Amino acid sequence: MIIKDLPNNEKPRERLLKYGPDNLSNEDLLAIILRTGTKNQNVKNLSNLILTKIKSINNLDELSVRELTEIKGVGEVKAVTLMASIELGKRVSNKEINERILINNTDLVHKYFAHLIGHKSQEEMIVILLDHKKRLINYEIMYKGTNNSSLASPKEIYNYAIKEKADALIIMHNHPSGIVSPSFEDKEFTKSMITTGKIIGIPLLDHIITNGKEYYSFFNEMITSET
Repeated sequence: MIIKDLPNNEKPRERLLKYGPDNLSNEDLLAIILRTGTKNQNVKNLSNLILTKIKSINNLDELSVRELTEIKGVGEVKAVTLMASIELGKRVSNKEINERILINNTDLVHKYFAHLIGHKSQEEMIVILLDHKKRLINYEIMYKGTNNSSLASPKEIYNYAIKEKADALIIMHNHPSGIVSPSFEDKEFTKSMITTGKIIGIPLLDHIITNGKEYYSFFNEMITSET
């Protein structure tokens, strides 16, 4: 059955107009972006084929153009349109963290940045730069690692901080395993970052490990240990 033959209460665009985007399924939202199906399947079926390629909707941005076009019915135009929509959505969701916000506690850091890397299947690290009043200067995802580790160099991180004239920094990385407890390597890297920060004069305020929902804070752990 083609989309136009469906009753209005089942057509994705009509459902969005009536109920709003928040009430649409992932299948319907994808169908609106893709616009059309093929001769043999409607656009909703095509959307379902894409969704079967990922574990959850959070992994949609990990599909490449090549992987998308391997799906029968998804050409280059549809693949590029979908990728552009995903990137636009990311930029809209990040609007809160582009306005020199004040970042003065761990919960806020996690709220603003965890969604950028928490769902990733590989380790990634965000470097967050602050001014002397703990207002955001800039941030960057600097490292993408393997399934078990991220590659990070204090020298490169601090080169970035110096270039941006930062007064302090916070780093956050994800654990794809979902376990937020720090590894031995995480502890050693944090010690190295603290030492380098003291020498350069740009202190590391915290190192946060996240799975997207929960987090471990080296700063909070140090406070707890001291009390």
